[in-house]
Amino acid sequence: MKSVCLKKYSSFSAPFIKAKSNLHFKKLAHIAHTPMKIFSSIGIFTKQRDPKINATLKCLVNYLNQRKINTMIDEYGANIVETQGYSTEKIVQKSDLVIVIGGDGTFLQTGRDLADHNIPVLGINLGRLGFLVDISPNEMTTILDQILRGNYYREERILLQASVYRQQQLLGTNTAFNDVVIHVRNEVRMIEFTTYINDNFVNTQRADGMIIATPTGSTAYSLSSGGPLLQSGLKAVVLVPICPHTLSHRPIVIPSSDHITITLCDDPRNSDARVSFDGQTHIDIKPSDTISIKQKEQTLCLIHPKDYDYYHILRTKLHWSVQF
Repeated sequence: MKSVCLKKYSSFSAPFIKAKSNLHFKKLAHIAHTPMKIFSSIGIFTKQRDPKINATLKCLVNYLNQRKINTMIDEYGANIVETQGYSTEKIVQKSDLVIVIGGDGTFLQTGRDLADHNIPVLGINLGRLGFLVDISPNEMTTILDQILRGNYYREERILLQASVYRQQQLLGTNTAFNDVVIHVRNEVRMIEFTTYINDNFVNTQRADGMIIATPTGSTAYSLSSGGPLLQSGLKAVVLVPICPHTLSHRPIVIPSSDHITITLCDDPRNSDARVSFDGQTHIDIKPSDTISIKQKEQTLCLIHPKDYDYYHILRTKLHWSVQF
């Protein structure tokens, strides 16, 4: 009986596996031959009040003008190159690619501004770490030659959307590219809060706060608080307690489709807390306020050089494999 079963299984599975394999390679071939979009109108966002961007911006604008590419620059950058500047709204309406000159902070702000508009973003690194802005000024024109010929790599990154409620009243909603952080506002002390995932009780804990990070944000505040690195393409988020009172409270990685609800416990000691979005915008909260966090429907498209290697970025920025 056993040999019959094996024979019957093998006679069925071989053509099935072959057909499935052929279908897989057809899909890969279709993806490989799908032409990448050629960009014709480029918006430029710049780091504000930083003279270090001047030379790179002038070089970029001159490069794009020589190639007859329509360019729209934010108002700060336009003053540097003495041309007309445009608001974020105007740039979003007319651009099919946005280039950010600055550091990760500038990229985060621009990413949130573009989150609802399905415009790909490319970063030129003039900051310090540069996990997001991965092109150096020295190689900018060489890489742009490739990208403008349609030779580049597209990557979709998830974002978070968080809403803050006081009883039934909505206090505000905001988007985060890196993380949503619940923390004490002006003092060094703990707060107490309760966490639910998909309406299932997880725990009540005391800590300096809680970080809810995307894979993009897993290399930021989350990492310095003991959270894991999440590969950038994962559909996942990580919840990282900040200095928890009980050491058994550890980071949790969950699917990004899950719905997270965190309520500040009804205790006067929790009265000086706030919710921060990428560390750039904030909403103050009080005891019994609730934060609802879920994956934003839209993703943000990042443009990388064709030979982009996420693990090379990690090795370089985190000094892996370096002998001291």
